[in-house]
Amino acid sequence: MLQFKVDDGRCVRCGACVRDCPAGIIEQAGRALPRILPENEEHCLQCQHCLAVCPKGAVSILGRDPDRSAGLGPESFPGLDAMSLLVRGRRSARQYRAEAVDPALVASLLDTLAHAPTGVNHRGLTFHVIDDVATMQRLRERLQAGLLEAAVAGRLAERFAYLARVVEFGQKSGRDVVLRGAPHALIVSASPEAPCGYEDVILSLATFDLLAQTAGLGTVWCGLLAASLAALPEVAASLGLPPGHRFYGMLFGWPAVRYARTVQRSDAAAVRRPRL
Repeated sequence: MLQFKVDDGRCVRCGACVRDCPAGIIEQAGRALPRILPENEEHCLQCQHCLAVCPKGAVSILGRDPDRSAGLGPESFPGLDAMSLLVRGRRSARQYRAEAVDPALVASLLDTLAHAPTGVNHRGLTFHVIDDVATMQRLRERLQAGLLEAAVAGRLAERFAYLARVVEFGQKSGRDVVLRGAPHALIVSASPEAPCGYEDVILSLATFDLLAQTAGLGTVWCGLLAASLAALPEVAASLGLPPGHRFYGMLFGWPAVRYARTVQRSDAAAVRRPRL
């Protein structure tokens, strides 16, 4: 049941919820209250647009109380200049302080991350967060040992052969090349049933990336982590990653380096303006 309810005392019959419903299942006859017919409930995307668009907070759905939502207005969001500086100034962090991030901050970031968009509002993502420094160290050791052992035993697929060389280089140079000495990692996975699974994974990590920057954290998209877990399915399974799920990883923590200015690469992407 959707529990679609409209407060008669608040509703002004403006029709905003009817017009904004992506599925087009909310209907309103004259001055009657908006409604969703039982036979149409299965088409609901559960996006809560009806709750969000109502100017009077009259609409409730899925048991959500509109009074518990944050109010929005013209000044609610960062301005273009602030967002532009955030995007231009964000850098990948490959050096981290040996200091754990407060679990309350991590929990707050993940709570907000649950609002990231997903294709068809599927919301079928799982956040695998390593917020324990000791667990992160064990993962580091298992990946390094596992990749080298698999290479020696001939069990490492050809497309992953470079990973063993990366580990060997790191050991010779005394550097953690795979996990960059990061104290934490976030791996987002999507089920095979998700209509846009991999896109959803990337969208959520991009959202986490920007959120983390505003909290003063450093992040880096870690293809080496994703590839290592794909090469060592037994390690992936130990992290709770089910077979067949699409996933990618991001490292994060307090950065050991602060950058003094933005880089200059506005010409890094080609811009095309097709005319039809």
